[in-house]
Amino acid sequence: MPNLKKCFFISPPFGNYIDLPNTYQIKGSFTLDARPGFWSQVIKTVRYSDTHGGWVNKIGLRNIGIVEGLKKIKCDKDIMSIAILDKNEVEKIYKIIPSDLDIEVNISCPNVDDKPTLLDLHHFTDTDRKWCILKIGPLDTPDIIDYYYNQGFRQFHMCNTLPSDNGGISGPILIPYTNKLIEYIRNKYPEAIIIAGGGITNVNDAKNYINRGANYVSVSSLCFDPVKFIIFYYHMLKLLL
Repeated sequence: MPNLKKCFFISPPFGNYIDLPNTYQIKGSFTLDARPGFWSQVIKTVRYSDTHGGWVNKIGLRNIGIVEGLKKIKCDKDIMSIAILDKNEVEKIYKIIPSDLDIEVNISCPNVDDKPTLLDLHHFTDTDRKWCILKIGPLDTPDIIDYYYNQGFRQFHMCNTLPSDNGGISGPILIPYTNKLIEYIRNKYPEAIIIAGGGITNVNDAKNYINRGANYVSVSSLCFDPVKFIIFYYHMLKLLL
C-alpha cells in the first residue's frame, strides 16, 4: 500500500484561490482560447443538491485562456490544469506551455459539448516535468486508462464530477467510482501515482482512499464549507507531519 505523502491537492476552482502549506494548488482548467463568463455561470448554475448530497454545476470550463493563465502560475508550487477541446489544439498548447511546467491534463469535464476523446498527448509526457497528471472522470473505462498509460502517463487523478442532465455532480456520490478506479490502476499499474478525490468531507475519507491504494488525496467542493475545510486541514497536517 502506498504511503501518504506530506501534502494534499486542492483542485479547481478552489485551487485558484487557496494557497496553504503542505498543499499543491491545481489552477485552471485553462483552454487554448478564453471562455468568458465564469462568475455568471457560477451564479446561474452552482447549486447544492439534497437529492445527491453534493454540489452541481454547469460552469463548463469558463476561463481566461492558457496565455493569461500562465501569468497566474507559481512554477515552484502550482500545477496548471489544461483542457483540450479539439484535437487540433494539442500541438498549439504543447508549444505554449513551458516544458518544465507541472501540468494536469483534464480530459473529463462533463459540461463541454463535443469534447474530443482519445487524444494523442504523448508529447506532454516526454519531458522532465515533476507532475504530468491525467484527470479522469467517474465513467472513464479501463481501456481509456490503458490508452493514456501507453502514451506515457503515470500519474492519474480521479475523479471529475459525475455527468447529469443538471450538470456535473460532486460529493459522496463519487466515492464508489473513485474506489473502482483506484482498484483498477493500483492492481494493473502498481508503479502509478494515484491522486484520489471526490466526496472527501473529513480526514477519515482521505484515509479510506489511501488505504485503497491512493498516494495522495485532493479536495475541492469541501471548500464550500470553510469550517469543515479548516478542520480537515488541521487533521491532515497532524496526519502528514
